[in-house]
Amino acid sequence: FAMAYSVADVTANFKKGIISFPMGMENGTGIEGDLNNLQYFYKRGIRYITLAHSKNNYICDSSYDDEPGWNGLSPFGKEVVKEMNRLGIMVDVSHISDSSFYDVIENSSTPVIASHSSCRQFTPGWERNMSDEMIKTLTDHNGIIMINFGSSFIDGEVRKTNSGHWKNLESILAANNLSFGDKESKKIIDDYFSDVEVMEVNVSQVADHIDHVVKLVGIDYVGFGSDFDGVRHVPKGLSDVSMYPNLIYEMLKKGYSEEDIEKICSENFLRVWKEVEETAKQLQLVED
Repeated sequence: FAMAYSVADVTANFKKGIISFPMGMENGTGIEGDLNNLQYFYKRGIRYITLAHSKNNYICDSSYDDEPGWNGLSPFGKEVVKEMNRLGIMVDVSHISDSSFYDVIENSSTPVIASHSSCRQFTPGWERNMSDEMIKTLTDHNGIIMINFGSSFIDGEVRKTNSGHWKNLESILAANNLSFGDKESKKIIDDYFSDVEVMEVNVSQVADHIDHVVKLVGIDYVGFGSDFDGVRHVPKGLSDVSMYPNLIYEMLKKGYSEEDIEKICSENFLRVWKEVEETAKQLQLVED
């Protein structure tokens, strides 16, 4: 493994047989309302930031939060997007609300990424995934959607069932004066899921999401988003990164070429990152 701070680093590491480790930040709340902190994080290797997570923040609204927010980007959020463009930090639109997404598109001078989102076509009404209209808008601006492997992201019926489980757990934890983030909650959650039947999805269904994006907008705008460290349940045959060959096999069965698969695995994402780097150089030249 080696750190990677640029597309050039990734390419050089790959030629040496080294796995690259670029860094991102999931939730812009850590910026703490200070644009100068973006420079701080950039210097320490952060190359993408997910603007929000499970709650609205001072940047934008979250797709998970039912409370009234900014109805998109806040005034500060618009400045955050512009400064990320200037520095060369990719804007990540996963987790944010639909209105926030469209505000990002309007305010960003670079393509943006959805680092771990899937297709709402398969999970109707769930804002955490992206609608076909959003995917088209994303790719009209040369961005990329990177498919989340979480079972709830892949299958609408599984999502509904799992949502019920998490609501039950919320009540159980509240009765014990606990929340999901508390250390004591882990055993309760583990015990709960060991006693319930969990609906499974198959690795082939992940390939269906990729195929949907390709048919909708083309081969150049989709990638792997995984989210192995963020979801509890993953598809059968895709439980960790060692099983990527199973997903690639599903793509081969659908008729995808090796060139297509290379784009999905890495080239599409690196294209976006490279364009973000080039735009940052141009913006900084204008300043000078």
